[in-house]
Amino acid sequence: MANQNDSFIDEVTEELRRDRLYGAFRRYGWIGILVILLLVGGAAWREYTRAQDRAAAEAWGDEILAAEAAGDPAAILAVDPRGSTGRDALAGLLAAGAYTEAGDPAAAAAALRDVADHEADGTVLDDLAQLKLVMLNGTEMDPSERDAILTRLSRAGGPFELLALEQKAVALIGAGRPEDAVTLIRQIQQKDGLTEALRRRLSEMMIALGVEPEPNDMPADTATAIN
Repeated sequence: MANQNDSFIDEVTEELRRDRLYGAFRRYGWIGILVILLLVGGAAWREYTRAQDRAAAEAWGDEILAAEAAGDPAAILAVDPRGSTGRDALAGLLAAGAYTEAGDPAAAAAALRDVADHEADGTVLDDLAQLKLVMLNGTEMDPSERDAILTRLSRAGGPFELLALEQKAVALIGAGRPEDAVTLIRQIQQKDGLTEALRRRLSEMMIALGVEPEPNDMPADTATAIN
């Protein structure tokens, strides 16, 4: 009899648990359903926005390529960036290159300044626009502005450190300070990350200044030919 009572009590207890579970589900189940719907809806929205961004980027790229092929810098600038400041900056850089090829350095400089003015200070596109502006204007640029830009861009670890240092050497040569230029060139040659093209340009500057480059400071093919 005791076993039957225990079994009966267990069945009743189990039934009560089920009733409580069903009651809780009826009362709070909608919360779980809502959470699931929100998760599914959020994932769907993310996929939708990614697809929209991808389509906008592809459309922008097609229009930019068409404008470049037409050789019309104004058409490049006229391409709708679709709300992206990065695309707008890239269009400005491309337009500056097109203006330079067309023999209009003033328009190229204006396009580069526009990129630098609209990009946040220290961003890659801002740095690139300012470096190109220095390379384009050279000695025609205000010396203090040129020096300030190159000092900032040549900071250690910066994306354009070596190219900015090269421009510093060019500025020293233009200022009639060849010995300082040679010293700086030798410092650049000791840095990591030099490309063969940059190494060649630095060696050519040394030769133009009447200084024979060390074999280790010359491009690999030139050093091999000499040896």
